Amino acid sequence: MSAAPPQRAASLQLLAGAAIIGSNGIMVRMAGMPPTAVAFWRMLLAGVLLAALVSAHHGWQRMPRKAWLWCLLPMVAFAIDLWLWHKSILLVGPGLSTLLANAQVFFMALAGMFLFGERLGPRFIAGVLLAFSGLWLILGADWATLPAQYRWGVWMGLGAGVCYAAYNVGIKRSQAEAGVGRARVPVEQVLCIAAFGSALCLGMIGWSEGEAFRPPSLHAWGVLLALAAIGHCLSWVLISRAMGVLPVALAGLLLLAQPIVAYLLDVALFDVPVSPRQWLGLAVSLAGIFVAGMRGRVPVVAQDA
Repeated sequence: MSAAPPQRAASLQLLAGAAIIGSNGIMVRMAGMPPTAVAFWRMLLAGVLLAALVSAHHGWQRMPRKAWLWCLLPMVAFAIDLWLWHKSILLVGPGLSTLLANAQVFFMALAGMFLFGERLGPRFIAGVLLAFSGLWLILGADWATLPAQYRWGVWMGLGAGVCYAAYNVGIKRSQAEAGVGRARVPVEQVLCIAAFGSALCLGMIGWSEGEAFRPPSLHAWGVLLALAAIGHCLSWVLISRAMGVLPVALAGLLLLAQPIVAYLLDVALFDVPVSPRQWLGLAVSLAGIFVAGMRGRVPVVAQDA
């Protein structure tokens, strides 16, 4: 009985963190800047905030060379993830793009199979079938009639899911290598290093695209700071703390607040028309993600990310 209050508090923490991430797509739109520039400032400002957090509360720990090498993967993967996801947001909207990026559940499972010899059970296969059936209900029946840019946005959203899975694998492995034979390196330190590396990659991508990086107004600066402080740092602090308390199945269910919040905000704020068939598709896709995620792979990674 004594475990109930901590679990209730952790559930609220995780739900709040997932809901915050679900609103990130709205903030990307509100910034009124090119997508790569928004991603650059998000990661640069988040890196600064995480560095301040490490300095104030944890202190910096020495990391072995192998941990630094593994950090290269999340640096590059998250940069590409944000580059694809932010472009997808502008093409298909925050709701659908966030739902597509949550396909990382499946890509994580495939990585476990090919990289770590894990086996995929019938529950995972059923989840995949449900999720893609729901996606077909949302847009597949009209796929041939959709504009080419919209279809590109769908593929970019799925590509963001692949890169996000790679980011999770890299963060998890970097954290494991950083703690070998020495005092545990705080995850905020690994996240900080990854954030600065991603900002560097995004800066080079934006420079090659010729994007304007300078925020045009104080409003844009405020949105960027909120995206970095609340949308990135606060959300992951809440989620990572809650993961150590909650059962896997409950955590997987609560994490579905992310695409639900994103989709509902998209409909409410941007007057996106949704048919009954699309609502059914959303429910079926979320059910598939939950069924596949109950295997425990996603919550464990999210705790380190």
